[in-house]
Amino acid sequence: MPASLPAPEKLIGSWRPSALVQGTLALHLGAAAAVLARPPLWPWALGAVLANHLLLCAAGLWPRSRLLGRNLTRLPGTAAQVALTIDDGPDPEVTPRVLALLEAQHAKATFFCVGERVRQHPQLAREIISRGHAIENHSERHPWRFSLLGPRGMAQEIRRAQDSIREVTGEVAQFFRAPAGLRNPFLDPVLAHANLTLASWTRRGFDTMTADPDVVLARLTRGLRGGDILLLHDGHAARTRDGTPVILAVLPRLLARLEQARLTPVTLRAALAPARPA
Repeated sequence: MPASLPAPEKLIGSWRPSALVQGTLALHLGAAAAVLARPPLWPWALGAVLANHLLLCAAGLWPRSRLLGRNLTRLPGTAAQVALTIDDGPDPEVTPRVLALLEAQHAKATFFCVGERVRQHPQLAREIISRGHAIENHSERHPWRFSLLGPRGMAQEIRRAQDSIREVTGEVAQFFRAPAGLRNPFLDPVLAHANLTLASWTRRGFDTMTADPDVVLARLTRGLRGGDILLLHDGHAARTRDGTPVILAVLPRLLARLEQARLTPVTLRAALAPARPA
C-alpha cells in the first residue's frame, strides 16, 4: 500500500485527531496556562497562537493535505487502475453526454454530486447509478463558504446531501469531497461521525477555469500512473471557443490515453472495496 494512503482501518470510523490538531489543542492550553502564571508572557503566547492559526488556515487551503485529518489522494495498492472523479453535477446538458462517452469506452467513474441537483434531476442521478457508476457526497448546496462553516453547518450540508442521494437513488454515499477541496479542522470529526471518507485527488485539470482542452488534458496526464485519482467537472464546466463544455472535449482523449497506458478507470468504491471495513 502506498505511503500516501492511511491504513484501511483508519479510513472511516471513530475520530482520531491529527498530530496538528492535537498540537493545536496542547498549544492553546499551554498558552493559557503560561499567561495565567506569568501575565507579561501574553504577547509571546498570542504570537504562538496566531502562528498556529495561520498554519491551520494554510492546511485547509491545501486540498491534498493530511495535516487536518484523513484524506484519500491515491488509490491503494494498484498499478493498473485509476479513478475518474467528476464533480458538481448532475447537469442535464453535460452529464448525459459524459455518460455516453464513458459507456462507449466501458469506463466507470465516481460522480461527486451536489445534493440539491440530485433532487432537481432524479432520473439523471438514477441513470448514473444504473450505468454502473457511483454517486458520492459533494455537499447539499456546494456553498463557496463551506470551509468557513462550523461543525454544525458542515454536518447539515453533509447530512442533507446524504439524504438527497439516498432518497433519490437508494444508495448511501461512502465518500465526501469538499466544495473546491477547501476545509477546516471541524470537517474530519464530522466525516468520522457520518462514516464518510474524505477524497481529494492526485491531479486536477482546473476545467472550470481553463477553456483550452489541451492544457486540461496535459495537467491530467502529466506523470500519469496507476493509482491516480483524476478530477473533472460536469457541473460549472468551462467552455471551449465553440461553446463545448471542456470535459466533453477532454474525456475522449483522456480515456484513449488510459487505454494506451493499460489503466482501467474504476469507481472509488470498487478500488477501496477490499480495504474498507464491512
